[in-house]
Amino acid sequence: MSLHAELYGELHRAAPIVLLHGFGGTAAAWTAVAKTLAAELPVIAYDLPGHGRSLSVEPAGGAGWMAKAIVADLHQRDVEKFHLAGHSMGGAVAALIALRTPEQVASLTLFAPGGFGRGINGEALRCYASAGNREEMRAALLMMSGRQHPVSDAEVESTLERRRLSGAREALKRILGTILVDAGGREQGMLPVEDLGRLAMPVRVLWGEGDGILPVTQADGLPSNVAVHRLPEAGHMLIDECPEAVVRVIRLGISHAV
Repeated sequence: MSLHAELYGELHRAAPIVLLHGFGGTAAAWTAVAKTLAAELPVIAYDLPGHGRSLSVEPAGGAGWMAKAIVADLHQRDVEKFHLAGHSMGGAVAALIALRTPEQVASLTLFAPGGFGRGINGEALRCYASAGNREEMRAALLMMSGRQHPVSDAEVESTLERRRLSGAREALKRILGTILVDAGGREQGMLPVEDLGRLAMPVRVLWGEGDGILPVTQADGLPSNVAVHRLPEAGHMLIDECPEAVVRVIRLGISHAV
């Protein structure tokens, strides 16, 4: 099994930054962020199983299975220590990697991560997964973005292009089935969030106060070692909406790593 990843910089010159995208995304979501961070450290941005050029790596489960796949792929690349950041579903995957292999993770940065509370806008995710034309995709992306973030024609078209890959829609529907735990699509599976309190590496969470997919209240009451940053008016698509803030928070975590 080999996952596709975009590499920035010389991989083994220092502990790299590993970036994990959200549901329905690809490594391309991180391009602007990765290019900025690569001036300081090498970067690995993955296509998660069932997504993009890792579409043929069929997920046998949800975030837990994806976490195993990422760790195995990093081992194949001889990467044993790394900084880790993930958005939404990728945030859930990143959190599980840190909990399972804490000795490998130098810092952990999560952007509106999945699994931090029961509530989820499953209907919006279903629309996003099944959108078949520009109008449907634009409507889905608007539901996921903050009010101040315009959805461009290029964003709509690039997302639709990914859906046109053979098997892409079917894969997303299967993955969504591992995320939602009720028929109404209003609840998601939970991570052992309290276990983040035993992690020794720097842990940071960034959440948009206007998130229409995962409510910002899921950032409340986290263990005291988790630094929480909230962005007024930002929605769920933090990498697109506020890449400068994303870079800043990742850098903060790295700067506090041992």
